[in-house]
Amino acid sequence: MATEQRPFHLVVFGASGFTGQFVTEEVAREQVDPERSSRLPWAVAGRSREKLQRVLEKAALKLGRPTLSSEVGIIICDIANPASLDEMAKQATVVLNCVGPYRFYGEPVIKACVENGASCIDISGEPQFLELMQLKYHEKAADKGVYIIGSSGFDSIPADLGVIYTRNKMNGTLTAVESFLTIHSGPEGLSIHDGTWKSAIYGFGDQSNLRKLRNASNLKPVPLIGPKLKRRWPISYCRELKGYSIPFMGSDVSVVKRTQRYLYENLEESPVQYAAYVTVGGITSVIKLMFAGLFFLFFVRFGIGRQLLIKFPWFFSFGYFSKQGPTQKQIDAASFTLTFFGQGYSQGIGTDKNKPNIKICTQVKGPEAGYVATPIAMVQAAMTLLNDASDLPKAGGVFTPGAAFSKTKLIDRLNKHGIEFSVISSSEV
Repeated sequence: MATEQRPFHLVVFGASGFTGQFVTEEVAREQVDPERSSRLPWAVAGRSREKLQRVLEKAALKLGRPTLSSEVGIIICDIANPASLDEMAKQATVVLNCVGPYRFYGEPVIKACVENGASCIDISGEPQFLELMQLKYHEKAADKGVYIIGSSGFDSIPADLGVIYTRNKMNGTLTAVESFLTIHSGPEGLSIHDGTWKSAIYGFGDQSNLRKLRNASNLKPVPLIGPKLKRRWPISYCRELKGYSIPFMGSDVSVVKRTQRYLYENLEESPVQYAAYVTVGGITSVIKLMFAGLFFLFFVRFGIGRQLLIKFPWFFSFGYFSKQGPTQKQIDAASFTLTFFGQGYSQGIGTDKNKPNIKICTQVKGPEAGYVATPIAMVQAAMTLLNDASDLPKAGGVFTPGAAFSKTKLIDRLNKHGIEFSVISSSEV
């Protein structure tokens, strides 16, 4: 990618936000990676110079790098000022956008990046925003030769690339995958910053517009290969993992489906059916989550209900979401495991009349999902854009992570940075 004439390879926009702080620290680690062969000029961007300065001072202290502040550029810009976004985009090869909810604040950044020739990565888990941006900006981004890649955090790099990894490791044709997310917490329990909670509230409150958007895009259905993947009950028992699970409500299914469509339509690869679940442990957790879910789905339908959900995240989420976010102790003790159960056909076996005769189980494991794994995934996606240009889709455009990175070394990069992909078992049935 054209980095020579731009002062910064990476710009972290929204660096002084809750997630932005962690992304800033991760770029600072990448800057001094012993395997790095060239320098990595980068900057932080946001509304307040003082806050950005504090972010760099905090990162310098945490990483033991007293000179960090003097090594990083500072760009002052504001979502409400398009000219300032243009100025930021002109100085960047890749913008890492950490300012959400993206449905309110994401588009001006994408518009500025496309118009000024910068690529852009975000960590949105909001299907409506992601799909609308693809519809509006794909051709414009392709004309400019820039890459706009959404959902490049915990939603949805482990799921999207996990399905591609499973397909690559199967000795035959993968036709269907179910994934099960297990979140492990330490003695201090779990907590998630309420920015994620707000995104979910606005997303669920606006489901009808997502349906309209999908109907308007008039996409031809992708063919089903092998038997149709049956959906599980809203609460089901997973024998292999010895626990109950519920459907995963994030953007993973939407993102994986878009990737599979891209791989089928552009690279003639066999599409994979996909369903995502999250394990919830024993029956007590199931009951607690059912009540939280029913409360949420009831309140999210009304304006006043949404205001209450936003005002009291801790109460309505039974303590899972808070305005403060997790403590460092909670972050250090947490981790995730994403387990994929795939089925398909060995080479030479027809997929139309026969039953699937191969099973495969793979896993993606990593550190705490929201504020450790997400920055790693986002920064390594950016490094892939900078370094694996010849393996990206030929023209630019708006892509899912799997569509952009399926031929790159991103999985190898993630493995080196603590998000590990592995095969657990593979067998012919």
